[in-house]
Amino acid sequence: MCLLEEVLSWDENTIACRAVTHRDPSNPLRRQGELGAIIGVEYAAQAVAVHGGLLNQETSKGGYLASLRDVVCSVARLDSEREDLVVSATRLAAESGRLLYDFRVEAGGRELLRGRLSVVLPNDKSAGHGG
Repeated sequence: MCLLEEVLSWDENTIACRAVTHRDPSNPLRRQGELGAIIGVEYAAQAVAVHGGLLNQETSKGGYLASLRDVVCSVARLDSEREDLVVSATRLAAESGRLLYDFRVEAGGRELLRGRLSVVLPNDKSAGHGG
């Protein structure tokens, strides 16, 4: 399941993606017809995976979401947002098969969700380079 529409920009430490699937009534993450704001974490995790793929890291091949911290939802639902989502992630650390990212989900310039996530990369030798 791919929730992201396109990569807007990226560099060694950041990525920004656009998503429109929050408005899709058949989005598989909807519950009772609604898409809760916390689902923005999945959008962020997918942006991190795309970032890893662009950097030729193993995040695109099976990293595991290990923890979430400081998650703040400013809205209750994503599906009520008419604007496209902009999902951004900034890599803060990459060492010993672990990655740490700050993430943010916005729509129309308004922050909907933010937080920090960590990913564990099994048997990864590249996570420690460049971070």
